[in-house]
Amino acid sequence: MTTSRIALVTGANQGLGRAFVEGLAARMDPQDLVLLTGRNQRRVADAAREVGRLSATRARVEGRVLDVTDTDAIARLAEELRARYGGVDVVISNAVARVLPEDSQAERADEFIDVSNTATHAILRSFGPVLRPGGWLLVVASSLGTLGHLDGRLHHLFDGVSLDQVEHAVESWRSAIHHNTARAEGWPLWLNVPSKVAQVAAVRAVAAERRARDLADGTLVAAVCPGMVDTATSRPWFSDYSQAQSPARAAEAVLDLVFAEHVDPELYGELVRFGKALPWHDGTPPVEQDAILVP
Repeated sequence: MTTSRIALVTGANQGLGRAFVEGLAARMDPQDLVLLTGRNQRRVADAAREVGRLSATRARVEGRVLDVTDTDAIARLAEELRARYGGVDVVISNAVARVLPEDSQAERADEFIDVSNTATHAILRSFGPVLRPGGWLLVVASSLGTLGHLDGRLHHLFDGVSLDQVEHAVESWRSAIHHNTARAEGWPLWLNVPSKVAQVAAVRAVAAERRARDLADGTLVAAVCPGMVDTATSRPWFSDYSQAQSPARAAEAVLDLVFAEHVDPELYGELVRFGKALPWHDGTPPVEQDAILVP
């Protein structure tokens, strides 16, 4: 069977990532291929098999082990898909490190940054060049990803900069955490705030370089905010889930971007929530205890 379109989802064993895989497999065609990725081989294999058995599944689903903290592995997978299929049509970068309320934010910083930011940079660098014309490269962030959520002293690190400069800013933040200078420099306690801003800044940096070419051929590069989602990662932080979406429901609005008839130029390179771009400069630094709770 000739494969037509290729989709890749990272962090897809469970929760929102798995919902993305299920939604893609249901909306794509039988000759298409959806790659479900994660770190644990057994969980990846089990999840791919279970999705493949769902009645709504139309496209083929295969599991692939991918540790997103291994930037070389990301590059190898991108090159493999380029060599075997000529590229990839859909990439959804969704991996996140789970942090519990009782965890020390500082002690979890390296893992959190590696999974959320270093991996995002690697995916943008490796999969941007192999994204087929008319494809979609989406990074899952949150509404905390707008610049105004950071102390004004830090805005210049992420506004109108290159991907290399975003990466340098992230590493400066990491160093400040380890040297106990982060608070003095204006970095918030909660990892989620600068991490999400940096994710969106990275997307904006890549999109600025590709915009004219991508819009000409209908390609979309964007960050996406799925809203509040009831998952194992978010549940420990909430007492009221009355407004939370199921992963399947949250995935729908994101996948609507993938299957839209045309790319809206207003969404290109932006942080998109429920089909609307969130203003980059909006937001105010949140109260510390609420910072990780914002969807």
